[in-house]
Amino acid sequence: MKKNNFKNLKSFLVKHKLRVSVFIILIIIFLILLYIFFSKKLPSLIQKNIFENQVLSFAENNQNSVFSINQITLFSSCDAKNKVGSKTNFTIENLYAYTDIAIFINQTSEDNSLENTLKEVSIKNISFNNAFENGQAKLFYKNLNDFTKPYIPDKNEITDGINFNITSEENADFSEPTLYNNCANPITLSYIHENIKSDYTITDTSIPITYNGSLLKRCAVPISSITNNLSFDIFITNNKDEKFKSKVFIPITYRLDDKSIYDGNITIKQDVNFVFYRYE
Repeated sequence: MKKNNFKNLKSFLVKHKLRVSVFIILIIIFLILLYIFFSKKLPSLIQKNIFENQVLSFAENNQNSVFSINQITLFSSCDAKNKVGSKTNFTIENLYAYTDIAIFINQTSEDNSLENTLKEVSIKNISFNNAFENGQAKLFYKNLNDFTKPYIPDKNEITDGINFNITSEENADFSEPTLYNNCANPITLSYIHENIKSDYTITDTSIPITYNGSLLKRCAVPISSITNNLSFDIFITNNKDEKFKSKVFIPITYRLDDKSIYDGNITIKQDVNFVFYRYE
């Protein structure tokens, strides 16, 4: 009986040799593809899992972060550095748009402690997203008492970075970069786009020139041509010598709903959520 079974199996294999071969080849191909898939996918899955664990760990460690930024206020207008007028025309040199920036640092508690008071604050890694065809973008420290005033604070230009003086004195001198240690005053900066127009002549003298944002319209400057994105890192050391860092992104825009800088000036309040994470 067994001999007959063996003969039957042999006869079946001979008869269906091609089908069996194809089936075996398909199994081999499937195993090869399975190996390739897992050899490529598994490391990425492992990396994804590691990354997700790092993110969760960061969130758990910083859910009650000591410092944060929840509001940034921007005031934008325009002016010209030099103006020459006659009965027939106005000539403008160095037409510039400026945006004064107030960055409010929050504490977790109103009670001042070593943990939530400032010891050192600095700004580094300044970056502009756009390089303009006309003019150039610069960043300056702006005296808090001069916020919204139209001038270029040349001596306070920020190139590589800026370190703030930290004080608890009631009558602080804001002519230099200064912050109260209890975060009572905002970081005040001025973003300036210089030389948007240079030696530009306006021939229509029937309408008086107003030196504000409406001048951009008189000089045929499209708002879209001067928008930008500003970013930098803010570093904080508290009085427990703990170190914190946050990346800040600020869109420099001159239009909000039905208002724009063409109206003379524009104030934009940005609600943000920049959290300072502790790195040391």
